[in-house]
Amino acid sequence: MIELGKKVVVTGVPGVGKTTVINGAMERLAAEGIAYEAVNFGTFMFDAARKENLVSNRDEMRKLGKDVQKRLQQVAASGIAAMSTDANVIIDTHSSVKTPAGFLAGLPEWVLRELMPDVVVLVETDPDQILMRRLGDASRVRDMEGARAIAEHQEFNRAVSAAYAMYTGCTIKIVRNENFLLERGIGDLVDVLR
Repeated sequence: MIELGKKVVVTGVPGVGKTTVINGAMERLAAEGIAYEAVNFGTFMFDAARKENLVSNRDEMRKLGKDVQKRLQQVAASGIAAMSTDANVIIDTHSSVKTPAGFLAGLPEWVLRELMPDVVVLVETDPDQILMRRLGDASRVRDMEGARAIAEHQEFNRAVSAAYAMYTGCTIKIVRNENFLLERGIGDLVDVLR
């Protein structure tokens, strides 16, 4: 049995299917008697921003000013850290956020100091697959970008995740969520979470 208090950050660019992989892994683990609680970092931030009347939907979050985003990140990190003291937690988030001013680290030092994850998982797939998934998802309002921009975002996520590992001592795992191979991606995440 795994120790309580394990914190696993699962990241990926928008449209890669990280939440789908997380949900599948949690189902498999529950069948084995291994409990994890999944929390969405962006939801924590969004709830705080909505209470302050800063945004009306999640897709407006990335357009907030850098200082506002930093403050909201701190609120979310503190809330998640408090709940992970006696539970295994999967933190569904982004390694970086593409803003009008450039990439913003999703887990800057002040967030990592609070969370201190054991593992950071990057969910990835081919940029063309992500682009098609985004085009087929009418539930979100995402900026349009091509496969090259998506590839650059995934590359930046790898770089910033290496920095996260340097700061926290955590390990980094890449899980592929290929079209028609979802079960393989779920299995790879389950192996990390056991």
